[in-house]
Formats: sequence, C-alpha cells, structure tokens
Amino acid sequence: MERILQKALQSWKNNPNRLPLIIQGARQVGKTYLMKWFGKNQFKNYVYFNFDERPELKEFFTLNKDVDRIIHSLSLVSGEKIDAETLVIFDEIQECSEALNTLKYFAEKRPEIPIVCAGSLLGIVLNSGTSFPVGKVAFLTLYPLSFREVLPYWNDKLSGFINQIKTIEPISEYFFNDLLDNFKRYLITGGMPAVLNAFNQNNNFEVCENVLQNLILSYHGDFAKHPVMSDVAKIGYVFHSLPSQLSRENKKFIYQLVRTGARAREYEDAIQWLIRAGLVYQVKLVSKPSIPLLAYDDESAFKMYALDVGIIRKMAKLSPLAYVEGSRLFTEFKGAMTENYILQSLVAQFDDIPRYWTSGNTAEIDFLIQYENENIPFEVKSDENIKSRSLQLYHQKFNPKLRIRYSLKNLSYQDGLLNIPLFLSDYTMDLIKLI
Repeated sequence: MERILQKALQSWKNNPNRLPLIIQGARQVGKTYLMKWFGKNQFKNYVYFNFDERPELKEFFTLNKDVDRIIHSLSLVSGEKIDAETLVIFDEIQECSEALNTLKYFAEKRPEIPIVCAGSLLGIVLNSGTSFPVGKVAFLTLYPLSFREVLPYWNDKLSGFINQIKTIEPISEYFFNDLLDNFKRYLITGGMPAVLNAFNQNNNFEVCENVLQNLILSYHGDFAKHPVMSDVAKIGYVFHSLPSQLSRENKKFIYQLVRTGARAREYEDAIQWLIRAGLVYQVKLVSKPSIPLLAYDDESAFKMYALDVGIIRKMAKLSPLAYVEGSRLFTEFKGAMTENYILQSLVAQFDDIPRYWTSGNTAEIDFLIQYENENIPFEVKSDENIKSRSLQLYHQKFNPKLRIRYSLKNLSYQDGLLNIPLFLSDYTMDLIKLI
C-alpha cells in the first residue's frame, strides 16, 4: 500500500541541504518496510544494518568517529560500495547510541551520503539524555496506515471519487453508503500493517484478531525494556486502563481506573514512557482557547488515546460482529472508537497533538487545533444525532472563523460550520483549504 510519507521521503532525497533522516513511529507501523522500499525504488542501491540483529556493528562506531573509516567498514560488511547513490539504512539505531551520535559527523563531513534511521523505541532514547546530534538531523513521523491510505487498495473507484472533490457539497447516496461500509471495516482492522496484510490475504476478521492480540503482547515485551523495573507493571496498568478511561462519558484520565489508590506522581513516568514509545496520545486540557494553545495547557487534566483504533477495539473486547450491526460500531463503547480514530487522523494531518477545552460541567470541545494562528474547535459525533450545546456555546463565547463537526451526516458547510462525514476525516486539511 502506498504511504503518504513516500512523498516526504522524495522531497528529502531531492533537498540539496539534506541531513541524515530519523523516521520516528511506534513499533510495527511499517518503518523498516518503508525504508527498504525507499532504497529499492529511489536509489541505485541500498545497504541495511540492524543494530538489534547484529550488535557487533556497534564496534565500528565506538572505536572512533572517523566517518570515512566507518563507511569503509560498513562497505566491507555489506559487500556493497557506499556512495552518494547508495541509501544507508540504520535500523533499531536506539540500540547503538554511538551510531546516533555519529550522525552529526556524517552531516558535517560526508553530507552526500544519504542516511535514513529508525527504531522501535527510538522515542525513549531521544528523551533519555543520550548524546544527540542536535541540529544535525531531520525528522519524519510514520503513523499507522490511515483510512485514506488503505481505501485505494480496497476500492480504487471510491478513492478516486474522493480525490476529485473540489467543492463542499453532499456526496451522492451511492458513494456515501459504500464509503461508510469500507470505513466500518477499517474501524475493525485498524491501520497496523501486519493486521491489514492478514485481512487482505484472508478477507477474514478473525485472522485479524490473532494478529492484533500478538501485537498487544509484543508491546508488553517492550514494557520490560524500561530501565526502572518497578515501573514495568505500572506501564502495563496504564496501558490496559485505556478502554476503561475511554468508556466514560467524560473521558478525562482518572488514576483510580488504573489501580485502586493510584496517585499521579506514582504513574507519571509510566505515562511518559508510553507517550515516548508512541503507543498512546495525551490530549491536554487548555484553560482557555487562546494563541498559542500550548501556553494555556492545564497540566492537571488530560485525556489519553491509543495509537491505533484496531488496537483499542481489541483491548475493549468489542467483537468484529459489530461490523454488520448498523451503526453500533460507532456508538458502542461511548463512541470512543470513533473519537480515537478522529484523534489519529488529526495528529497525522496537522503533525501536532490537539488539546481539548471545557466550560465547567456545561460544555466540552473534543479537540482544539491551532492552525495558521486560528484555533479550530472539533466535535465528534458517532451517529446522525448532531445536536451539540458544547459547540454552540463555544461559538457564542469565542466566535471562531471555522468550526468542524464529524458525524454520519453528509458533507456540508454553512455559517462557518463544516460537517465532515466520519469517513472523510483524513481529508480534513483538504476541505479546509477548499473553504
């Protein structure tokens, strides 16, 4: 399946002032596959080095920082000449902090050598105080496959239809129903490549269930890599509390749902580990929706979502049978799956974590994003019931230029309110630009 990040990789390759590139992202989102695809399709040759599989590679970077000598050693190991037409791939680079540090010498002394790096727990290392080449590397983030990326594989005609939308007007019922059906299928599978690969090969949701369960178990294996053993169990408690946290009407994170008697200070490190590993998103409350949003973060309250809607569905033990039960898939679990997906979609498009806002117990805006010096309020509705006192109150108090609602209603725009069908959430940025 084609990844949106492929265009960004092409732009990086063509940049005359490019720096070594680090691709961030949670485990199993497809980083290794993407890097190898990039080397195979965009370069004359590529060489691949995995520091987890081959720990002996570390000695090339610990003995000295002579870039030419390192290149020579890597050429001997790979049996390939390394030059400007050869992509060098360092995978699981978090296993070799010396290699990470050496990237600055590649940038300074051999900038013509294209280098791409990734690692399943790289976010942990980057926040651990390890010597890091600040200002000498570029970053891109890979997320789970979005519905927009999956749809061309499932139904190229529907994907082509969406890409031709040039005006904000209702979608014909013929296309609307087919798009909704495909979107429901996506909410079951989620966007993890291994799960989608299993579904596409077997056209069977039950096969997906096994792959999802194995993915969740593999994350447990990663928890054990936390340097403080006393926090390993806490990480697991926090992660598995996600379904309980999201099943509440008010999705504010409650420590008592993690474990009886739990206190914030005892679980802060566990939460930060999950965030840095890319397994969860923390959406902070803002005291008021002003510019810049981050200046008004209220550290005392936040919501937490999973990296992938398929994973949260599996953790909540919601059966794939919900796929054939009307709109139950959207409304069950307090609409949490729909909200989790919208959050994923917004993060990938705006490359930022949204905030949320409340007005006491009278109103709550699900997500707020600062875009071109304007704050856009987003509201998520899991069905066709679009009545919303919260969005109306926000509009009366702050009069935003644009407000966005996701629902099962058709595409429309009137008086500053853009209603986007749930299955078009990945096209939010495109629709904003049309307006």
